[in-house]
Amino acid sequence: MSYTNGLDKPTDYFNTKLYTGNGGTNAITGVGFQPDWVWIKQRDIAENHETYDAVRGVTKALFIDQTGAEATKSTGLTSFNSDGFSLGNRDNVNKNSGSYASWNWLGANGTASNSNGSITSTVSANTTAGFSIVSWTGNGSNGATIGHGLGVTPAIVITKRRSAVGDWLVGGSLIDTVRGGANSLLLLNGTNAMDSNSEVYQTFSSTTFQVGTNEYANTSGSTMISYCFAEKKGFSKFGSYTGNGNADGTFIYTGFKPAFFLVKRSDSTTSWTLLDNKRDPFNVTTERLFPNEAVAGSVGTNANTDFLSNGVKIRVNHNNFNTSGGSYIYMAFAEQPFVTSTGIPTTAR
Repeated sequence: MSYTNGLDKPTDYFNTKLYTGNGGTNAITGVGFQPDWVWIKQRDIAENHETYDAVRGVTKALFIDQTGAEATKSTGLTSFNSDGFSLGNRDNVNKNSGSYASWNWLGANGTASNSNGSITSTVSANTTAGFSIVSWTGNGSNGATIGHGLGVTPAIVITKRRSAVGDWLVGGSLIDTVRGGANSLLLLNGTNAMDSNSEVYQTFSSTTFQVGTNEYANTSGSTMISYCFAEKKGFSKFGSYTGNGNADGTFIYTGFKPAFFLVKRSDSTTSWTLLDNKRDPFNVTTERLFPNEAVAGSVGTNANTDFLSNGVKIRVNHNNFNTSGGSYIYMAFAEQPFVTSTGIPTTAR
């Protein structure tokens, strides 16, 4: 089992960084690279999940648990730096003594125009890590296609209308496979079960994704942002599993020691749940956050999960993770591959 293109060290492409706010200007270091997408959540009180990316530009905030349009926050994230990012004094991201988690992804540290689709897009794509940020403007046409820059079919595409109200639309080849048909849809800001809507996502290919005429997906003149993910061995895994309703729960093989695990029951109404290796550095992992809710982080046995050297072991019977017969989808990113290219095995926590 070998990992090439630098994926022996997944933290070069994704990393969770915890920090404490200072209520002034704050340079957050220790990410390990210059991030292109930063997702921030205050852990100790109820605040929105706030996100910035280098394609839309600094100070341009979106709120993952909300439907609102993009907002300029001059004291939010003010720069992307070589080892992290800088913040102003905005409470959502830098309240004095506030406790924060940030999740950071590396794109291209630059943009390129992409004309593979019927709509020209601006893309920051990291094909090694299977991640791209895609900015585009809707044209209102059914079957419009947008180039994503990955070179392989994305498992997950998350799209948000920037210029007006709109849900966070989750589609991709994984979502279609789990539901067993095209046009499948989840909402990152909602609890809804998986549904079908041919006016949102239609098809996905190695070069483009296709959208319909839904107002949140392709209104003429609306500016849009999409975050696209393709699975990369030893770094990322996007999949599904069936719950067994037992405290000795399902084991999910990822091929790496997880750093980030986002899960949603797809066949029923439940919250998304996010776990990571920095808020909970030892097993059992119990500290959870909910991307569709502004609530503070909570610790409890309802999230009992082990991050192992090669996957995730669920250790709870709970609707968000492991109801008997329940269908679940997940996104996972690596701390370290199970076996590196030099043959060195990873140990569990």
